[in-house]
Amino acid sequence: MNRFLKMNLIKKLKIKLISSRTLLSIVLILANSLVFAQQEFSRVPVYEVNYEYPNIDSIKSVLHRVRGYYESSSPQTIINEKTGKRITDFSKFNVNAVPSVGFSSEYSYTNGVVLSAFEYLDDVTGDKSFFANNVQFFNYVVDNLPYFEKNKSQIHKEKIGGWGRILNFHALDDCGSIGASLIKTYLKTKEEKYLPLIYRTADFITNEHYRLPDGTITRNRPQYESIWADDLYMSVPFLANMGKLTGDKKYYDDAVKQVLQFSERLYIPEKELFDHGWSVTSGEYDPRFYWGRANGWALMTMVELLSILPEDYEGRDKVMHLYRSTIRGIANLQDGTGFWHNMLNKNDTFLETSCTAMFTFAIAKGINEGWISHVYGPIALTGWNATKSRVLPDGGVDGTCEATTFAHDNVYYANRGASIHATHGYGPVLYAGAEMIRLLQNDTIEIQKAKDNSINSTFHFIKKSEWPKK
Repeated sequence: MNRFLKMNLIKKLKIKLISSRTLLSIVLILANSLVFAQQEFSRVPVYEVNYEYPNIDSIKSVLHRVRGYYESSSPQTIINEKTGKRITDFSKFNVNAVPSVGFSSEYSYTNGVVLSAFEYLDDVTGDKSFFANNVQFFNYVVDNLPYFEKNKSQIHKEKIGGWGRILNFHALDDCGSIGASLIKTYLKTKEEKYLPLIYRTADFITNEHYRLPDGTITRNRPQYESIWADDLYMSVPFLANMGKLTGDKKYYDDAVKQVLQFSERLYIPEKELFDHGWSVTSGEYDPRFYWGRANGWALMTMVELLSILPEDYEGRDKVMHLYRSTIRGIANLQDGTGFWHNMLNKNDTFLETSCTAMFTFAIAKGINEGWISHVYGPIALTGWNATKSRVLPDGGVDGTCEATTFAHDNVYYANRGASIHATHGYGPVLYAGAEMIRLLQNDTIEIQKAKDNSINSTFHFIKKSEWPKK
C-alpha cells in the first residue's frame, strides 16, 4: 500500500472515531438532560420530617398516647406461669407464680426510666395521671413481694418472670434504674413500705457489686472486668437520689467518682463522644464503637447528677465540663432528618429513636437550666419533631434499637434490630416531651419561628436579656 492510500485510510478511521465519540457524547448529554428533567428541584426546602414549631398541647397528646400504651401493657397481677390464670389464693405458695406479663409489670431498668419520667412529668405538667402509675406499680411490687420472699426456698430459678432477680440482685440492671424511680416515688409519697427495698438496693450497689480496685463499677462480661457506658445510668441516678434521700455525702461522692472514672476509660476527647465499652483485657488499645444509646445513657446520667448535686459540690464542675463537651459532640452529628444514627459516626446505620429522644432531652434540659447556650435550641426542637414521628397512634414507640451487648465489631452494631418491643425508647420519649414543654414555656428565651414555604427561614432561639428592651 502506497503512502497516499495509507494516509487516506488513517484519515477515514479518525473521522469514524470522532463521529463515534461525538455520537456517544450526544447520547450522554441527552440522557443527563432527561434525568435532570425528571428530578424535581425546588427553591423551597423539602423536609423528610416536618420542620415545624411544636405546641404544648400537641406534645402532651403524644405523651398521653405513650402513657396509654404503657398502662395497657399489663394488668399487674400475679399469675400461674403455666396456665396464665390469675392467682388469688396466697395462703399456700404456688411454685408457678410469677408477675403478669407486660411492660408495666416489669421490675426492669427500662421501666425504671418510664417511672422516673412519669415522676418528672408530674412536676412539669401537674397532671396526676402520670405519677399515679408510680404509686400503682410500686404498691403492686411491695405488697406481693413478701409472698415470694417467705417462700424463697421453694423457688428453684434465678428469675421470677418480669421481676427478674428481685430476690437476689446480681447486676445493676436488676435494681439501679428502677431503684432510682422508687426513691423518687418515696420522696413524694413518704410510703415507708418502700424503704426496705430501697436500702437493700443501696447495700447491693455500694457494698456488693463488683468494682475495680479504684472503686469503678464493673461487669465481668463479656470480657473480664468490662466497663459499659450503660452502667452509668444503672448506678449514678440511684446513688445521687440516695444522697438526696439520706443526706449522706458518701452517695454523692460515689456518684461523682463513677462519672469521672468511667469517663477516663470511655470518653474520647477528640471525638467528644463515649465509647460503648472498655475492658481491662485490651486496655488503652481497646477498639472504639460510638453507639448512640450508650452516649444517651451517659448524658442522661450527667443531667440527673447535675440536677441533684449542690452547686458548689466538689467535682461538679468536672461533670459539667464533660456534659457540655458531649453535647457539642453529639450536636454536630445530628442527621438532616432530626434523628441520630444508631452508630453516631456512621451514616449508613439506621436512624434510631431512643438516642434521639435522649439527646433531645439532654439538650433541652441544659438550655432550661442555663448549663449550655440557648443556640442549641433548634437541635432540640428538630430532635423532638423526629422523635414524635416514631410514636404510633396507639402510643407504641417504634424504631428503638434492641437490647445491645458490649460488642467488638461494627457488623454487630450496624445490624441491630429495632421495634416497638424494645422498651428502651419509652422513658426517653416521655422525658424529651417533658423538657420540650419546659423549653417552650421558658420565658427567658424568645423563639423566632421558621416560616412555612420559605426559601430561607430557620428557627432562632434568642436570649431576651442579651437584647435591648423594645
